[in-house]
Amino acid sequence: MNPKTADRVPEAAELVEVAHNVYWSRIPLPGKLNHINVWLIRDEDGFSVVDTGMCTPPAEAAWKSLLESLPERKPVRRVFVTHLHPDHVGMAGWLLERDAEEFWMTRMEYLTCRVMVAQSHDETVPEDFIAFHRAVGWPDSAIDGYYDHYRNYGRRISRLPRSYQRLEEGQHHVIGGHRWRVVVGNGHSPEHACLYCEESKLLISGDQVLPGISSNVSVTPLEPTANPMADWLASLRKLKAEIPDDVLVLPAHQQCFTGLHDRIETLIADQERAVTNLRADLGREPKRVIDVFAVLFGRDISEEDFMVFNLATGEALACLNYLIERNEVHFMTDAKGVRWYRSVGTQEQ
Repeated sequence: MNPKTADRVPEAAELVEVAHNVYWSRIPLPGKLNHINVWLIRDEDGFSVVDTGMCTPPAEAAWKSLLESLPERKPVRRVFVTHLHPDHVGMAGWLLERDAEEFWMTRMEYLTCRVMVAQSHDETVPEDFIAFHRAVGWPDSAIDGYYDHYRNYGRRISRLPRSYQRLEEGQHHVIGGHRWRVVVGNGHSPEHACLYCEESKLLISGDQVLPGISSNVSVTPLEPTANPMADWLASLRKLKAEIPDDVLVLPAHQQCFTGLHDRIETLIADQERAVTNLRADLGREPKRVIDVFAVLFGRDISEEDFMVFNLATGEALACLNYLIERNEVHFMTDAKGVRWYRSVGTQEQ
């Protein structure tokens, strides 16, 4: 079965059919990336949905409109969530409080989500989290801004179901009369689930592969020595090896696309170029995490746009940890707890 190509991009809460019984809709998000794509697959007794949007009043309004417009007013029965970020899991609990009966997520995504929701209710930000941001070079003003940001995760997720059904690598689900295989990746999140239908030639890629932007790959205070960049690059290579190039990719953001293998090769090449430039830059002088934004992202990023500043910090640290694991970069910590990174073989200054 050959998939369709979408004739147009749906408006919020509108349905566009991209393959037989497979529908594309959008739920609004706050910020520059103003939408998430959600995928609805029609079964005999209702719909299965992949990803849900962030828990906000506009998202709730969009879902109410969308549920009322589903063909034959069939309900959503199953909710599949690719990973733990609020724009994906945020409205899952809301859907489960209505007609949805099953909630599917990988184990690491679900359990990490529960931990992060619990942490967002802490009375104070843990001292080791504050030390993490001092170490990367954040000024006191940015650390002060983090106090409010720390609680945002829980605010953006409707009440998470107390139990779930586990998605696993290689597992198959019959949805819309076709078999969909779970393909797990890492790096963008701990155990990200993609769904691949061989018969329909469709890949629901979540955030693992996006058409026009690169997935954010970040180190966070929860696991400060992690090496998610190596995980993400390995996952891209795995996807290229396991998924044919003739699929229609249904991503979480932007538009459906073809040419999966070329896109993966571009993402890998761009990232390898970025870390090569970073290593060369650190050979000239030691730098803090916040000093390498220009070489990695092509521009300076200030704390005035806090969300972007935070994401840039996490991704810069992911690149540095990647080079540390390869024994190409190391760091020293000064008296204020700030880490200064330099290429291996560079003399201390």
